[in-house]
Amino acid sequence: MANALITGITGQDGSYLAELLLSKGYEVHGLIRRASTFNTSRINHLFKDPHEKGNKFHLHYGDITDGVGIANLIRELEPTEIYNLAAQSHVKVSFEMPDFTAQVDAIGTIRILEAIRAAKINTKFYQASTSELYGSTPPPQSEISSFAPRSPYAAAKLYSYWVVRNYREAYGLHATNGILFNHESPRRGETFVTRKITMAAAKIKLGLQEKLYLGNLEATRDWGYAPEYVESMWLMLQQDKPDDFVVATGVGATVRDFCEVAFSRLDLNYKEFVISEDRYIRPTEVDALIGNPLKIKKTLGWEAKTHWKELASIMVDADVKLISDI
Repeated sequence: MANALITGITGQDGSYLAELLLSKGYEVHGLIRRASTFNTSRINHLFKDPHEKGNKFHLHYGDITDGVGIANLIRELEPTEIYNLAAQSHVKVSFEMPDFTAQVDAIGTIRILEAIRAAKINTKFYQASTSELYGSTPPPQSEISSFAPRSPYAAAKLYSYWVVRNYREAYGLHATNGILFNHESPRRGETFVTRKITMAAAKIKLGLQEKLYLGNLEATRDWGYAPEYVESMWLMLQQDKPDDFVVATGVGATVRDFCEVAFSRLDLNYKEFVISEDRYIRPTEVDALIGNPLKIKKTLGWEAKTHWKELASIMVDADVKLISDI
């Protein structure tokens, strides 16, 4: 039986990936941090009685800043696949917490790779890379585009990207980088711009909020749908040889565009509610990220089905329902 270890399982991508792997018959193990408050809301529906026969979903306390704990867990589980989705993934926060971001997003990756190498197990490793690697490189960005990171988050992720390639070439590990462009869903954290927009639109429509304050409205991003993107992660690890892939829709839109579509879904004019403030602008901005997904389409047959306008509507509808049900 295939068994997978997912770090970052409580996040947006981790929860969708766990669902996907369970549907394919995997035994799924997830790494979660110990906290005094519950942080499993995205995966609570996957829980079963651990004593129940046939239970295939298991959680383990740990943290990728704890190299000993990671090594022990990998040696014990001997997973056939490891998906490293754990990260401090908020770009603006990385300017405020650069040291922590590096410990998690950079050094955390090499802890896992070294644990795989030392355990001498036959496992396939997926690293959640990011379009932020490209930074100031003009779009469209592909696997051969230059990297020009513009934040501590992007710089830490660039270290991980290269160390994955190094362990692949030096030790023959089946290690793959998925360079995913922005991907969103109703499970996206509320501090990320798309969810801030859709949640605000819903609250304003229901009379619970008056204004929405954002940063750079002209920043352009390639927004896709997270449940589709986790399928690309799985496809990458089903290949005989590891490689690196850009995952994107190939279509860009500005934050302003996303606001317009999200608010108009509720018959609102975003111009009446959205205010741009300097305090939300990054110290170094990334103007435009639009991916070229040709390689993954040709090699793995993966193609995005949901583009940003439909995505905005999906998220707005979900947030209206969420708030109305409270």
